[in-house]
Amino acid sequence: MTALEKHIIAYFGKVEGDDLKKISSLFKPSTLKKGDYFLSAGKSADKLSFVQSGLLRIFAVTPEKEVTQWISTKGYFITDLAGFIFDVPARWNIQALTEVVLYTISRADYNRIGKIVPKWRELEKLFITRCFTTLEDRVFAHLSMTAEERYNLFFEQNKELFNQVPLQYIASMLGMTPETFSRIRKK
Repeated sequence: MTALEKHIIAYFGKVEGDDLKKISSLFKPSTLKKGDYFLSAGKSADKLSFVQSGLLRIFAVTPEKEVTQWISTKGYFITDLAGFIFDVPARWNIQALTEVVLYTISRADYNRIGKIVPKWRELEKLFITRCFTTLEDRVFAHLSMTAEERYNLFFEQNKELFNQVPLQYIASMLGMTPETFSRIRKK
């Protein structure tokens, strides 16, 4: 079983062998060089990718600053979900922080899965639910934890990122200024 197939099962739930092969066959390998954009805000979010290796930053540019929403690592799916599902312009920029290896499915092929995999709507519901609960967890952390608690939790879960990603991106993702981040980090 490939890494992609293992993650399809992890995100989408129990997928039968033949259905798993049908779904994974629609994902095509691709690469991004460091600095390349997977997606730019305002453009069509017409693909969903599984990150095989590398790091990507999901961010928006406001008049005052750049806001990092997420740093995606291997084993995650990436897209601008609202843009991809509802076919509206992307809100987020997604840029490679390192060389990245992806498995990508086009929106057209994604929409075809329901015709070739009878259980697809049930599987897709689990995928969207997983995305939503991840977002809920992040919102809850921002509302209920102090900046120091958010830092400590993120550090425990993502130690390797602290040596691979500019720290201002992590600070932004955690909802704090670089100065607050630095002060907490020194403790």
